[in-house]
This record gives sequence, structure tokens and C-alpha cells, in this order.
Amino acid sequence: MKAAVLITGENVSRPTLRVEEVPRPEVTPGHVLLKVRACGVCRTDLHIVEGELPRQRDRVILGHQIVGEVVDGATERLPLGTRAGVSWIGGVDGNCPYCVRGMENLCDAPVFTGYTVDGGYAEYALARADFAFPLPAPIDDFQAAPLLCAGIIGFRSLRVAGVETGDRVGLFGFGASAHLAISVLLAWKCKVYVSTRGASHRHLAESLGATWVGSGTERPPVDLDRAVTFAPSGDVVIAALGSLRKGGVLAINAIHLDRFPQFDYDRLLWGERQIRSVANMTRADARDFLEIASTIGLRPRVTIFPLDRANEALAAVKSDSIDGAAVVVP
Repeated sequence: MKAAVLITGENVSRPTLRVEEVPRPEVTPGHVLLKVRACGVCRTDLHIVEGELPRQRDRVILGHQIVGEVVDGATERLPLGTRAGVSWIGGVDGNCPYCVRGMENLCDAPVFTGYTVDGGYAEYALARADFAFPLPAPIDDFQAAPLLCAGIIGFRSLRVAGVETGDRVGLFGFGASAHLAISVLLAWKCKVYVSTRGASHRHLAESLGATWVGSGTERPPVDLDRAVTFAPSGDVVIAALGSLRKGGVLAINAIHLDRFPQFDYDRLLWGERQIRSVANMTRADARDFLEIASTIGLRPRVTIFPLDRANEALAAVKSDSIDGAAVVVP
């Protein structure tokens, strides 16, 4: 099959994706083989390419927002021909203290799609059957792909922040994840305040129904009940924290943060304000979000790249040069 492979190691000065022919995966017990229809591009893919996440393998196929058709290894829940989605967490051990407590997103021995195992920048992908999700029929392949990480993790961020109906919620950064979270917030009758760099992102936020829109670290004109940061920037975290009312909660949606600046505790954190990190997702998050997405008719903004332009897709995400999400299509 054709795949975009990330090649690292001592002899590689600048890691990049190389499109080449590789063996098609063979089905193993408990797994399904998917013929990939689309795969979303995530900022986490950039962190892997650029070495901000520790190297796990010398060669890996990136991509953890996979939409595919079950072509082998079918189960009762996933018969042949089923359209299924795969996300960042590709498996857990089920036995560690976190899994036993129902906190599988914190598993001590997780499998990460497109990082510790091969992902979906390819014509076929192998996935654990219990971590593949049947997808709602009304959502097409390209629009379903960003839901599988950007959408699910954005939804989990709202849960971690403790968002309640009618809250004033700040979204700091407005890329693939935030532009999906705003639709959920509006369905929950929240008022949404967006701070983001880039005029096109601000225009998108306005068009999707934000109450107020400002620049990257600009603070909204009202105190917020909840806030979520989507940009991997310490400065953005400080701006969001400074926007909270007393008792407000900030959720940091970032697997990597460039730095965490010093800040004035008395002014920014005192008053029982809280900072929480968002780590991965659970299968319950995925099921609940996909049901909500189908109910509210969520349709992501996407830009499509063929597989042989996967490097361009990563560059577009890095530069924030597209609105919404990038999707790679074999």
C-alpha cells in the first residue's frame, strides 16, 4: 500500500514524511483492517514530527483521526463494510489503577495511534476493534475525520472545564478543535468569547456565532466562567487565566506547551480559580461527542490534501494558514 512515513533516527537531520510503498497490515486477533477514506491532520502530528514528543519508533505512519471502511477482521459490532473512526488513544491495558477507576485516558500503558503504532496517512490502517467507533451516517468522510480527535478532545476540554448551560466561555486559539467546540457551546446556550491570532480565524469565529472576538492574547470585555486554551503557548494560558471570574476554571488543551511563564498568584489564581490539564480522551467521550455531533448537525470546515501532499498539510496546520481542519485523503 501507499503510505506517508515519518522517518527519524540518528541519520535523519530533518524529519519529514516520505510517501512510499509499504506492506499492507495483516489482521491480528482483536483488530480490524480499515480501508482509509480520510485522515485528519492534528497539531499533535506536528509535535511528533518536530521532536517535541519523544521519539518512539524510527519509522511510523502518522495520523490518528482515521475514517475507514472495515474490510477484514469484522466483529458483531463492526461488520464488513462498516464505516468506522479511530482516534488518538488506540488502546489501553484495562488493568492499571486508572483504567479500573474508569479513567482510561490516564492509562499507564496506552497505545497511541500514529505514534506508538502506525496510523492513517495510508491506504489501509490496522486498529483495535474495541477502539474503533461506528460513525453517524449523515456526516461525510472528510467532515467526520476532524471529529475524531479535534472534536472529541475539544468536547472533553469543555467537560474538564466544567461548562454548564448558559456559561460565559472563552476559547483561546481558534483552529480545528475550537471551531468544533463552539457549536457544542452554542447548543448549550453558552455565550462564547474568542481570542485568536489571524484575521481569517477571527472572521470564522464571528461567522460561527461568537459573542465577541479579539486578537491572540486579548482579554474579553467580561469575566469568564470557563476558558479553554487551544494554542500551545504559555502567554495564551496567562491571558486566559486573567480573564476568569473568581471560582472560574481554565482547561489547557495541549499535549505540549512551549513554556509556562511566571505569573502573579494574587492577581490571577487566588479566589479559587483553577487550572486543569486535558489529557487524551475516553471511549465514553467519543461516543457522547459523536452522538451530539450528529444531533446538532456539526459540519467542520475542512481543507483536503491528497496523501502525496501530506507535508503541505502539516505545514498549513503549523502556519495556521487554513480555517478549520486539514484532512489527508489517500
